[in-house]
Amino acid sequence: MYCVVQKNHFWMVLLLLWVGGTNPGVLCSQEAIFSGPQVGEALPSFEVLGVLDDSAGKKINFVENAGDRPIVLVFVHDVNRQSISMTRVLTNYTTSRSMDGLQTGVVWLDEDRANGEATIRRVRHALAKNAPIGVSMDGREGPGSYGLNRKVMLTILVGKNRKVSANYALIQPSLQVDLPKILRSITEVVGGEPPSLESLLRSEGMANAVESQGSVNLRTWLAPLIQRDATDEQIDKAANDLDQFLKSSVEAQKEIARITQTIISAGKLENYGRPLAQRHLKRWLDLYGTKSDGTTIPNEKSSNKEP
Repeated sequence: MYCVVQKNHFWMVLLLLWVGGTNPGVLCSQEAIFSGPQVGEALPSFEVLGVLDDSAGKKINFVENAGDRPIVLVFVHDVNRQSISMTRVLTNYTTSRSMDGLQTGVVWLDEDRANGEATIRRVRHALAKNAPIGVSMDGREGPGSYGLNRKVMLTILVGKNRKVSANYALIQPSLQVDLPKILRSITEVVGGEPPSLESLLRSEGMANAVESQGSVNLRTWLAPLIQRDATDEQIDKAANDLDQFLKSSVEAQKEIARITQTIISAGKLENYGRPLAQRHLKRWLDLYGTKSDGTTIPNEKSSNKEP
């Protein structure tokens, strides 16, 4: 893991070190990482190749299309659960603000353009439905004028009037830690108040709850809970978000019972997150699982009902 220090904060860090004699390890124990143009710098134009639906095979210039309007650019350096989850949740929000003038562009970085196109098609179900997306025409390095860093998973730029207003170089994207900061930067250029993380996740869950088989999809809710690097506060927050969703859906209660029963009966509980997360999983089995006679264990909500 690297310590990320934005370039516009670099001189402040040096000043603190010089004035206070602070040990550099206190401020940043590891190498600082920069990616893309920094705050106040220009957003150069560049082209990507559209992949999906009507844009397939067409060149797209996100910056030129936005003009002086606010824009969010997401450069996907590495494809994994963390980067895809952040990209989806973030761009679901940014596209919802399109009527306010906010423009969105997702740029897929890959050494092989054909491979990048194939990957986008393969994971399109996990991406925001309305987010414009294209594969880089400049390989994994991306546009040369952007100075992107391939050590990060995501580079997220917020801009307006063709200049960068915020830059986020994320090595391990976290919805709990990083997304609220990004949302604040976005609302600073487009207006309004940043939505809460729980409201975005709730919308995610409702949008994706019923899969084609009719079962409930709880991956969005469980992913932040079982991350090994999640703090106690982040775990409890994720658990509380899921608790609220479970109260609203009997199908979700059945699914969490199935998931936790499968994990615990297989003796695999220790493979899922930290001990606090594991205690939440056991709690949900106790709340929504079944007794030995096959009847459902009543949860607090149902047990208060009149017979």
